[in-house]
This record gives sequence, structure tokens and C-alpha cells, in this order.
Amino acid sequence: MQSTHRILTVLLICLSAFLCLGAAPTESLKGLLEPSEIVELGSQTPGIIEEFLAERGDRVKKGQVLVQLQAAVEKATVDLAVARLEFGKRKVQRNEELYQKQLISIHEKDEMETEVKIAELQLREAMEKLRLRTIKSPIDGVVVKRLRSPGEYVGEEPIMTLAAVDPINVEVFVPASWYRRIRKGMQVEVRPEAPLSGVYRARVAVVDEVIDAASGTFGVRAELPNPDHRVNAGLNCTVRFLP
Repeated sequence: MQSTHRILTVLLICLSAFLCLGAAPTESLKGLLEPSEIVELGSQTPGIIEEFLAERGDRVKKGQVLVQLQAAVEKATVDLAVARLEFGKRKVQRNEELYQKQLISIHEKDEMETEVKIAELQLREAMEKLRLRTIKSPIDGVVVKRLRSPGEYVGEEPIMTLAAVDPINVEVFVPASWYRRIRKGMQVEVRPEAPLSGVYRARVAVVDEVIDAASGTFGVRAELPNPDHRVNAGLNCTVRFLP
């Protein structure tokens, strides 16, 4: 009887240890709210800035035009390419009847049709060069900085800085003793510091596989939905992992 009692006691102790190991830690940790993405917006082609269509603090959508470079030469090149293509098509149409009557050779007909194909390619090239003079936002986000002014020349250097703030990243360093107890998909309770208030829910998206030996911690990132932009990036917060 005593032997059975000891066995049951050992099993209960092991089960309790196992459950504690798998449970989420309940202590609060310090965290930081950061944009989910930072984009240094540049231009694929050098040129002179004609105008900005968004300013610092503006919310922007993916595909929205933000900067327009001067494009008078490119527009003229497109117009010229269109005129050449239309002339080539008319020339082919006019000479189709002559070819049917065998008044021009197949070689001459082929030359005219080839000229039309070349004109089409030249128009595509001209339109692509014109398109590059219009700079669009690659993300939904906000304008953080405007680094140039109208009339300035731009090359490889960035023009604007954009930040994606939906979702917000919650970055937190977790003690190494909690390793294997934090898993992707876990719910997180986030309390931003002043001037914000309230409690928000996030979900663990990244758990670092490498523990930092110097600090005895590993990094965890949770994603906090922020569709109405009520939560500001750059604030400190407290984080608690939920069971």
C-alpha cells in the first residue's frame, strides 16, 4: 500500500512539473512598440523633383503617388513614339492592296511590318521611362520623413521614409529560462505606456532560436493589429504572455 502511495506521489510531482514547464510565464516584461516595416523610398531613375503629393504625417496607401519627377522630355518621347507607330500602321494598311496586286514585293511588305513592331517596342520603352518619373508608395503606412525638396536632384539617395504601422511589432527580450515555453501563435497582453492607455491583444509571430549569452535572453516579436492607427510606434510597453 505504501509502495502504491509513493508511486502515485511521484507521478503527481512529475505531472505538475510537466504542466508548469508547458505553461506560459505570467510575469510582465518590458517591451517596445515598433513599425512592422520601414521603407526608405527612392527613385529608380535620377531626375529633378517636380512636386510632393504627400507630406510628413500623412497616411498613404500602397500604389499611391507620392513624388513626381520632371518628365517633359519623357512625355515628348512618348508622343513621338506614338506618332511613329500610327504612321507605320497606316503605311502597312495602304500598301496591303499593292501587295495583293503584286505591285510590291514580300520583302518590302516584311520591312514595313517589321518597322511597326520596332515602333511598338520603342513606344513601350518610352512609356516605361515615363512611368519611372512617378514614384508610388510600396506599402500602406505613414510618411515619417521628407528628405528632399522640390527642385532638388535625386539619384540613389532616399527621398522619403515610410513606416507601416498596421500591424505594430511588439519587441520583447525574454529570460532564457522561459525558452521552449514561448511559442508562435500565443496570445500576448500589451499595455502601452503614457500617453496611451488601455490593454491590447497581440499574437506571437517570431521566437528567436538563438539565446544571447551576454544578457541571458532571447528575442520575441508579437504582432498587434492596428487598423485604425490608435497605437503609436516608438512607445515602451509592458507585455504579459497569456496561457
